[in-house]
Amino acid sequence: MVRRQQEYDDIPGTFVFDAERSRQGYGINMFCMSLMKEENRKAFKANEAEYLKKFQLTDEQRDAILKRDYNRMLELGGNIYFAAKLGATDGHSFQHLAAVMTGSSQQDYAAMMLAGGRSVEGNRSRSAKDKQAKGKGKAKSQSKSKSTAKRK
Repeated sequence: MVRRQQEYDDIPGTFVFDAERSRQGYGINMFCMSLMKEENRKAFKANEAEYLKKFQLTDEQRDAILKRDYNRMLELGGNIYFAAKLGATDGHSFQHLAAVMTGSSQQDYAAMMLAGGRSVEGNRSRSAKDKQAKGKGKAKSQSKSKSTAKRK
């Protein structure tokens, strides 16, 4: 299944979990949810590749899971809250996963979050910023037209 490009796909470092991505990642998410049961966690840890055969996964999805490439899992339709179950199975906290996914240490990640989180500057959708800029330009020209009309 090839995912259609969306306007919001250009948000830096973000994979928006929309309906299409949900369908794409169904296998990943069902695998992750299966890890809620202790017997499934044990079976997975005993033979990860064999356990994954129970789920409809693409080769890319299977590879991302086995490599614990969480960003790739999200890109391929995984949901972060489901993927966190894989991290927990490996004994990792959500903070650990977020730090790994952002390329920072847990301490640096925690400090950034305590300081208010990631700056919005440079982290917004480029297409939305372009629309916003065009909208402001349009509003200015309409404002000028109205003030010119009033003077006449």
